Formats: sequence, structure tokens, C-alpha cells
Amino acid sequence: MDRANPLALSKESCVYTKCYCEENIWKICNHIEETPSQLIDNCFAVFISNTKKVIPLWMQEAAESPGQPVFWDYHVILIYQSTDKTLIYDLDSTLPFPCPFEEYSRLALRSEDFIVSDFHRLFRVIPGRLYLSTFASDRSHMKNEDTTWKAAPPSYTCISTNESSMNLDDFIDMNRKDWHGEVLSLSELTHRFTAGS
Repeated sequence: MDRANPLALSKESCVYTKCYCEENIWKICNHIEETPSQLIDNCFAVFISNTKKVIPLWMQEAAESPGQPVFWDYHVILIYQSTDKTLIYDLDSTLPFPCPFEEYSRLALRSEDFIVSDFHRLFRVIPGRLYLSTFASDRSHMKNEDTTWKAAPPSYTCISTNESSMNLDDFIDMNRKDWHGEVLSLSELTHRFTAGS
């Protein structure tokens, strides 16, 4: 196993569609589950948003210039955690892929001491297997009123479950404590995933 990249993923090997981060991470989880490594149990899909649905992230490919944040309504990343390390897989970041948690936190998330409270981030952390079995999206959130696409959709069939064809908003809604996963503040996320914590 490559200790620097235990999931043996490169950006180029991942299924990726711009503006569909929730599906990109679902596809990574699906790929990992289909491998014999059982590392899916070390993986978490993480939705980043807040009650205002305005969150700053740095080191993003979509930034207008280096050093400037991108303000998303939500973003989704994958966290891999083992006994000795935690790595971030973010297909939309300019940081290494994967990136050590501490580096990603310092450069992409940054301290909220200097961010106004309306922009403080919350994190819904969902075990990878649970995300695979519960997430669904019909991509309706990416259509304009005239039914044209805000961004071209993935070429594969929409992700659905037996129970739902669309529950994306439930994952994004950080007020929904009864939904899948656990909602954490930045400090709580750091405590949970920092080595030695």
C-alpha cells in the first residue's frame, strides 16, 4: 500500500463532472467499495455548508485568482482516516491529491477567527458505506427555470435509492440533526480527524 495515497487514486483516474461534487465523491466511494481492500470503512463523505449556504474555501480550482476564496453554497470532500493519518480527497482543490488533513485545514479551510460568523462552516460527516446506500440526486437543483442546465450533467444515470430519487438538500441542511451522518463545527472536525486526538 502507498502510505501517501492508500486509496491508490489520482485525479485523472476519478470520475469527475464539474459542479457535481456530491456525485464525484459518491463515485469515489463506489470505486473504493468495489475494490478488495475494504478501505471504504476508513472513508467519510463530508458535506460542507452552513445555515446561510454561503461558505468560503481557499485553494480551489474555481478561484478567480490564487489566494482568493471561492464562496460555495456547499461543497463535498472525502476524508480517509487510518490509525496514523488522515487525508483529504478534494477533486476541486489545487492542493495535493490526496492532501494531509492538517495541510488542507490550514490552507483550504483556514481559521474561523478571521471569518465573519455568517460564513462559519459546518460539516456533515457520513460514513462511506452509508453515503453509498442513502444518497440520491435527480440533478433538478442544476436546472434553470427554462429547464436548461446550469452546468452540464454527468453522462451516467442519476444516482437513486429504493426510497428516494432526490435527497441532496437533506445532506446539505445542517439544521437536520436527524439526517444521515453527524454535523460538526470546524473545531469538532479538527478534533475528530487530527492525528493523535
